[in-house]
Amino acid sequence: MDDLEKISTEIRKDIIRMTYNTGLVGAHIGGSLSLAEIMAVLYSKANINKDNLNNENRDRIILSKGHGVIAQYAAMKQVGIITYEDILTFKKNDSLLSAHPSMNRPQGIEFSSGSLGQGLSLGVGVCLALKRKNNLTSKVFVILGDGECNEGSVWEAVMSAAHYNLNNLIVIVDKNKFQYDGNTFDIMNMDNLEGKFKSFNWDVVTVNGHNCNEIFGAINKVHYKPLAIIADTVKGKGVSFIENDYKWHNHRLTDVQYEQAMKEQERN
Repeated sequence: MDDLEKISTEIRKDIIRMTYNTGLVGAHIGGSLSLAEIMAVLYSKANINKDNLNNENRDRIILSKGHGVIAQYAAMKQVGIITYEDILTFKKNDSLLSAHPSMNRPQGIEFSSGSLGQGLSLGVGVCLALKRKNNLTSKVFVILGDGECNEGSVWEAVMSAAHYNLNNLIVIVDKNKFQYDGNTFDIMNMDNLEGKFKSFNWDVVTVNGHNCNEIFGAINKVHYKPLAIIADTVKGKGVSFIENDYKWHNHRLTDVQYEQAMKEQERN
């Protein structure tokens, strides 16, 4: 677990680097920082077959909240799928690292995403296909934002997953309590996500989304139904002037802010 904490810190450093490197364009830094531990655990502990990303028996990771993709890129760098030089090309012309995930199977990006509310339906389809292929070992991880759960399509997919008893499906909700234009509770109160998933006949566990040990335990929980992990997180986690401020959903970093943000990671 100590290694995972160190990886999480390195992921945050690269999120900060990628945001700063975009200059005036900026990036979705707030909701990416809240994903650091989740991505550290998935890319370190899930069976992604990083040396053969097309292996049929791999676990699949679908980032439905596609605006958090710089956390995914940073995690991919940590396990050697992409390089430091690659992340410096983020949002540059001709780069493979776009502002939202663009499907690239050889690189391990399972699906394109960005328009919220679509990733879980994709995950349901993949789970059904795996079962029809008699693949009973691969898991499908779908990462949602709590603001994304405003979308009705999410709940249609939740209902469908329960109907087909997709016990190979694990949803992780990054519950950082903010979205593009404010506090999620003010915009569309999605409190008691645990109860909502349970009402659709899912197994549910709530964790501290910045505790790698809790996340690891949750993804390995024995479950006979679809599993929802509600990860209680902080938007902008790890950078004091970004934490819990929805204005940092998408923003740029000045030179001074970049230096401060990086110094704060050294203290972690």
